[in-house]
Amino acid sequence: MKILFAGGGTAGHINPALAIAGYVKERQPDAEILYVGKIGGMEERLVPQAGIEFKGISVQGFSRKISLKGLKENIITISKAISGGKAAKKIIKEFAPDICVGTGGYVSGPVLRAAAQLGIPTIIHEQNAFPGVTNKMLAKHADRVMLAMPAAKKHFKGHSKFTETGNPVRGAILTADRDESRKLLGLDERPVILSFGGSLGAQIVNESIADIIARSAKDGKYQHIHAYGQYGKWFPDLLKDKGADLDNADNLDIREYINDMPVCLAAADLVIARAGAITLSEIQVKGKPSILIPSPNVAENHQYHNAMALVENNAAVMIEEKDLTPEKLTEEIDKLAGDPERLKQYGKNAKEMAVDDAAKRIYSVIIEVLASHRAK
Repeated sequence: MKILFAGGGTAGHINPALAIAGYVKERQPDAEILYVGKIGGMEERLVPQAGIEFKGISVQGFSRKISLKGLKENIITISKAISGGKAAKKIIKEFAPDICVGTGGYVSGPVLRAAAQLGIPTIIHEQNAFPGVTNKMLAKHADRVMLAMPAAKKHFKGHSKFTETGNPVRGAILTADRDESRKLLGLDERPVILSFGGSLGAQIVNESIADIIARSAKDGKYQHIHAYGQYGKWFPDLLKDKGADLDNADNLDIREYINDMPVCLAAADLVIARAGAITLSEIQVKGKPSILIPSPNVAENHQYHNAMALVENNAAVMIEEKDLTPEKLTEEIDKLAGDPERLKQYGKNAKEMAVDDAAKRIYSVIIEVLASHRAK
């Protein structure tokens, strides 16, 4: 079996594809897998790291700014969409996949359109309750639309080939062991706090977490793993300005990006993060209590609703960005980290919400669609 994956832009589109690909290789070790993403995108680095062949095309998203600059950007976008479609068609013809799987992000648009034009079956996976623009556009061409959340169905007008699968979680996330992970990271039994604001970083999250990290550099109360993101390179200097001696604080692990998330998540006692769908799925399967800070800058405010699902199940605390301050975040961390029984209960409740066989369900859809296509 030969499968071509397409998706990118954020880890939320990349990690599901990697999780599905990993499961396919477990079931069919001789399966050939190719991932097509954006040249210069995060996927160009993450996919080869996962041992999967990568090929890139040049694409970009549309600007929503009503200005001369926005118009010029959109002219370039259209030009790249045309050239990207041609490049995608060439890649597809050379690889000759049996099926194409799209996991969202604008790079998946020209790839799956080209595949459909070439008569190759296509399926898409939508991670959120409110689907992205690309997936909504691709749905009419897809042989199947896989949904992580049933609420997304109403936004795909005129399409009926749905399967609810949940969000796939990488096998390494599922199997990572807490004690082994803490040993790998050189951590002791003090509480471990894992915090991140997404692959690009979130300024307000970085600014709000800085106080308690700087405090821990001095009192050693907590161990912190924090990723400040691509746009947060100023963060280590902020900690130093707050009196943190990063060179001598062995309880702090401050980095731009977390490449070993399975290990870090398994080691954590408390997670502070945005409320993207994949992040929450990973938190749930590992049974981790969390403090969630949903991004307000997403369609239909879907991260707020993602977070509320955990809050209503007593599995997480939510702080809306409008209410987020260093003092508020520090207070909530101290309250949770200082209450082992509450931490344990929140983790248990999160675990009970998990869908841990999503990759298996998606694999079944791939096999079913392939069989149907071959029977025609």
